[in-house]
Amino acid sequence: MLPFCFPEPTKRSRVAHTVWSNPRSGVGLTVPCTDRQELRLPVRSPGRSRHVLGGLSALPRALPATCWPRPSRLQLAMAARLCTRCLPPVWLCRQAWQGQGRHYRAALCTELKQPLTIQEVASRPVGPQEVRVDVHFCGVNFADILACRGQYQEKPPLPFTPGMEFSGAVLETGTDVSTVKKGDRVIGVSNFHAMAEQCITDQKTLWRIPENVSLQDAAVLPVSYGTAILAVDHRARIQPGETVLVTAAAGATGLAVIDVATNVFLAKVIAATGSDEKCKLAVQRGAQFSVNYSQGSLRDAVKKLAGSGGVNVAIDMVGGDVFLESLRSLAWEGRIVVLGFAGGNIASVPSNLLLLKNISAMGLYWGRYQHQDFAVFSKSMSTAMQYCQQGLIHPHTGAVFKLEKINDAFLHVMQRKSTGKVLLSLK
Repeated sequence: MLPFCFPEPTKRSRVAHTVWSNPRSGVGLTVPCTDRQELRLPVRSPGRSRHVLGGLSALPRALPATCWPRPSRLQLAMAARLCTRCLPPVWLCRQAWQGQGRHYRAALCTELKQPLTIQEVASRPVGPQEVRVDVHFCGVNFADILACRGQYQEKPPLPFTPGMEFSGAVLETGTDVSTVKKGDRVIGVSNFHAMAEQCITDQKTLWRIPENVSLQDAAVLPVSYGTAILAVDHRARIQPGETVLVTAAAGATGLAVIDVATNVFLAKVIAATGSDEKCKLAVQRGAQFSVNYSQGSLRDAVKKLAGSGGVNVAIDMVGGDVFLESLRSLAWEGRIVVLGFAGGNIASVPSNLLLLKNISAMGLYWGRYQHQDFAVFSKSMSTAMQYCQQGLIHPHTGAVFKLEKINDAFLHVMQRKSTGKVLLSLK
């Protein structure tokens, strides 16, 4: 739809007329616009527009503005009503961000340990290296919940919008942006401001999505698969045929570790979870064996499956007693990688076990690589995208919530009801 704009007819009149035409019907509306304002009023059919506007649309489209009669208040009101009836809501939303004074909806944490609110937020201009993204999906991570409770290692100042990862389409680019262009489908990471209809981020934290990967699958990749790839490859250096124990195996990162370790590195995985239902899911997603550690000793169960020698690698996200039993389940020169403490307890490492079996205990804070070693961080993202494009990995979404249900999404994760990735849908 293209506008035909004409200058003010006379110096005495402060009203300029703008003509808008419908490319399907060849019919347009003319309405007064003061100063630089614009009012777009496409219509559906010639018949309906003539009936509503009393013949305004029947006038020639290219008629000079000075020849148009100035519409009455009644005609303007009816034109506005026609706009709301005929114009698709999505079109209205899409146009809203273009121009001055644009706003968008965002989830805001205004007080720690309190429910989040959905508010209209004023947009800001993009910087030279920045990109504005129309967010379609945003990941819900345990780190977001901790940040909103003031318990995360990074403490953004209040008020803030949580959200560390997203997928969407580029709306606008800064003057010096060269990696992406308007319309590109991208995934990205942000420093707690992705749970919103728009997100502005640096161009280097965006990666283009291949055509055969959906926006929903792409939204699962950054945190979960970025972490899994660094844990399996960069830290544990898993070799084909090795046995890997994965705790919290039915969560988003746990399933990602199973996916990468099994399908890319050809390892054997023992999945440890807290329920039979989650064990079943982990096996469906690629684990060779499963253990419900709520029903007995994890160490004893792993010993029966892996033999007295133990497992080569343990990837732990639970902490506490589960971490200690995972440590004791390791074989000679085994490696354990700590990814988190979903159980709420942080165990002390018995260093004598490290000595007796020549065990390596290490941690992985994936987000820190963004600042400490961006090359490694970026490679984990591009590798995840490559694996997904090649069909080697298969991202799993457990639940999708609307932005308005953000508090329900947080509760879903906190109550350990979630399996796989929990996403917010912004569309």
